[in-house]
Amino acid sequence: MTAEPLSASDDSFGAPEPEPDVEPQPVRWPVPPPNGYTVDHLSTLPDLPPHTELIDGSLVFVSPQRDFHSTIIDLLVTGLRQYVPRELKVRREMTVVLNARNAPEPDICLVRAEAVTGPLLTRFEAEDVVLAIEVVSPDSEARDKDAKPRKYAKAGIPHFWLVELAEGENHPVVRTYELDPVSDGFRYTPTGIHHNQLKLVVPFELDVDISTEALERL
Repeated sequence: MTAEPLSASDDSFGAPEPEPDVEPQPVRWPVPPPNGYTVDHLSTLPDLPPHTELIDGSLVFVSPQRDFHSTIIDLLVTGLRQYVPRELKVRREMTVVLNARNAPEPDICLVRAEAVTGPLLTRFEAEDVVLAIEVVSPDSEARDKDAKPRKYAKAGIPHFWLVELAEGENHPVVRTYELDPVSDGFRYTPTGIHHNQLKLVVPFELDVDISTEALERL
């Protein structure tokens, strides 16, 4: 008996076999320990997103940032490095350990030069930090304006700057703060609001153009 040849018009010719139904795997979020995460978990938990922060024992993930966030950091880092004394170093987006349950990542920080021990360094201790700078983002506004400065002050970081777009405008504004010695070092007192030119004498003398034009040149 001769087998009938397959016809190209046959519906089954070359048709892939149906794939079996596969149930989607549930997303498995890490379950925090009873007392929350600690600094040690930042280096041991697998697959943490870049720039994960630790605030009060909770992991905080960073959302995509606006162009302003990136360019103002570049502008300030470049400006600071023109004036920074030899005993200090400028670093961006490095973890700062405040205590076992708090390890934020300032957008920029000034650290003591002796604390920079090599290219594999991943974090600084609070006592090594002279200045912490936060650039406000929509998703982090409450942390940047409230939680973080309180924690930086309590950890004894002498200076804090808050950077954001001026309300109703399209240019940066930098608010500068120092530890208030009258409050036992647990809070900052404002020392200035800077719109187009960041001109200071502490923590060292500097004069940086922070105008809209300066940002647009980047």
